[in-house]
Amino acid sequence: MQSCDVCVIGGGPSGYAAAMRALDFGKRVILIEKDKLGGAAIYNGALSSKTLWELSRDVRRLRITERGYTVFDYKLDFPQIIKVANKAVQERHEQLAKQVDELAERLCPERFRFIHGFGRMVSATEIEVTTPKGKEIITAEYVVLATGSIPRKLPNVVIDEQNIVTSDGICNWTKFPDSLVILGAGVIGCEFASIFSNFGKTSVRLIDKADHILPFEDKDISEMVTENFIANGITIHRNASLESMETDENGRVNYTLKFKDGRIETYNVEKALISIGRVPAINGLGARELGLAMTDGGNFIVDADGRTNIPNIFAVGDLTADIMLVNVGEVEGRHVIETMYSSKEKHLTYDNISTIMFLIPEVSSVGMNEQSLAAKNIPYRVATFAYQYINRALAMRSMRGLYKILVSDDDDMKLLGMRIVGEQSSSAIQAAALLMYMNKGIEELSELIHPHPSIVEGAQECVRMLLGKSVIKPQVFPVDLRCVRVANGVATEINFFVNDASGVATMS
Repeated sequence: MQSCDVCVIGGGPSGYAAAMRALDFGKRVILIEKDKLGGAAIYNGALSSKTLWELSRDVRRLRITERGYTVFDYKLDFPQIIKVANKAVQERHEQLAKQVDELAERLCPERFRFIHGFGRMVSATEIEVTTPKGKEIITAEYVVLATGSIPRKLPNVVIDEQNIVTSDGICNWTKFPDSLVILGAGVIGCEFASIFSNFGKTSVRLIDKADHILPFEDKDISEMVTENFIANGITIHRNASLESMETDENGRVNYTLKFKDGRIETYNVEKALISIGRVPAINGLGARELGLAMTDGGNFIVDADGRTNIPNIFAVGDLTADIMLVNVGEVEGRHVIETMYSSKEKHLTYDNISTIMFLIPEVSSVGMNEQSLAAKNIPYRVATFAYQYINRALAMRSMRGLYKILVSDDDDMKLLGMRIVGEQSSSAIQAAALLMYMNKGIEELSELIHPHPSIVEGAQECVRMLLGKSVIKPQVFPVDLRCVRVANGVATEINFFVNDASGVATMS
């Protein structure tokens, strides 16, 4: 029986981060992973899909003909494309594995051990680990559960990971399907719709049970993405629920939809992707037997620091009920260790988490949107600034996009949230996240001198609109530029006049 200060079950992004942070505190750490080190951060998830997205974006540019050149002869090799994505995954895995080996064998073998096996809790401080060599018991002062998640499945749909697949099965394909239906219009479903439509070899259909995709986002953001999707050849089945889906005798997929207007229609495609979210991977973990508090959906109930109802056991990453993102999981993994061993009293906050959706084009966000502000009845001011007024976007010939900035409806104009749809959108989002973390207003953002031409200049002009001192005036371009205040669900256009003596715009 081996003892340690911290035992981490799960070697994905949150578990790996927790183990490394515990070493920073000089603790004895055991990291257990049953399958692949790195988890969904690299395998069948973030890194693999983003590599495919980057490759597909390259191909989409080849297919665009209004840039003054036309590419007539190029070849797409699906197995080779998958090989490139797998190479990126393998490179990252090797980096993580090398660090684990170096720590365990050379740098701190007395304090760190990695076990390739299955961990199951048998008590609050004891973990049974099963490996090819047998079983052993680990005792730990603290336990961090970080076993991640798996794709959600439907009870009435047979997923063979060949014809009807989850994101785990795409790598099993040997060629681009001629047609593909994707069930689920959330982030991952829309991401794969973007990828396969970008390559231009697949007719892509997206099943959306609502009247607009990305239902958690404001309508203007969703509509812009939808316009780009349709322009890229994607068909969206709106207001549709899946009645049935099965593989026919020819190995193709039949699916039947029922629409809200009562229509029932059946379609035939080569492949189907089920993308309806993920569920916590807790089977065999021993959590229920130990009495850990969980929701009906299998998420662990934790406090603001990731602690479960058993004080020495913490849960992080996709096991909790917050956002399932790699960067969130890493922050949570680090935070729970700091909760155990540092005097820092600051709790976890998700208010300034930056995210990217890899769509057509990318969508970046931080903080609240209009939906969430309205739900909390918070008055706000909002400005939107179209990409076509940004010089860099004009140069790139990528004008379909917008900046959207939300601030408090007071003199401080504290930054509440930002959304950016467009090429290189992620380059500007972190400045907003930092301002939110510092609880700052938007004046600092308006005074920065950005490189020119750059996409981040759009953020500056959007902020200047709210301050009444923009170079491009919303009154001249009211269709593309918006500057309003919203209270009690009523939007009022913000009008400015200039005090000639001070040069400061006053809102009326």
